[in-house]
Amino acid sequence: MNVLVIGCGRLGSRLAGLLDKQGHDVTVVDCNPDAFHNLKKDFGGITIVGMPMDSKVLRSAGVEGCDAMAVVTPDDNLNITVSQMAREFFGIENVLARISDPLRENIFKRFGLKTVCPTNLAGDAISSALTLPWEPQTVTIGTSTVSFHSKKVDHAHAGIKLSDVPRTEGERIFGVIGTDGQMTLCRGTEKMVLSEGDRVVLTSVID
Repeated sequence: MNVLVIGCGRLGSRLAGLLDKQGHDVTVVDCNPDAFHNLKKDFGGITIVGMPMDSKVLRSAGVEGCDAMAVVTPDDNLNITVSQMAREFFGIENVLARISDPLRENIFKRFGLKTVCPTNLAGDAISSALTLPWEPQTVTIGTSTVSFHSKKVDHAHAGIKLSDVPRTEGERIFGVIGTDGQMTLCRGTEKMVLSEGDRVVLTSVID
């Protein structure tokens, strides 16, 4: 996929690097040539210096042949303007704009643009980490996604062996988190006797 990334700050450079590693053809545009120092040395994409609101700069970056565009500069007004140009003048449907101000995100969505608000994402993540530390987590390795979740050992199950923990089809025991917060991996510990308050970590392949 040909992807055009507008803005090479910390977010734009990281995004460009991830897309490049995934095998996409990536072009990055920024008005400040020093911004490209944020890219890793092994970045294999193209860098273009110029104002992203300039249609000539966008054309030189290959906007007319790109499949997707991410506009991730720190300037919300610039992001919305460039995103609208990409959709209305160059006919790119897959356009995503970074919106720093959460109060303006809904306004920009009315223009039919896909938006990501780092402020909202960070707020949600911090809230979950503070209040829901035992929420299920997923990890993708290659083409497989693995789910991890935990079950707290209640009074009724205290004293049973780890190997006897009830599980659904496809679930495997990954380890045990004791009441002191320390994790013990399950390999070779299937005969471990569980105590009330322990957490058994279970895993399963979901994709």
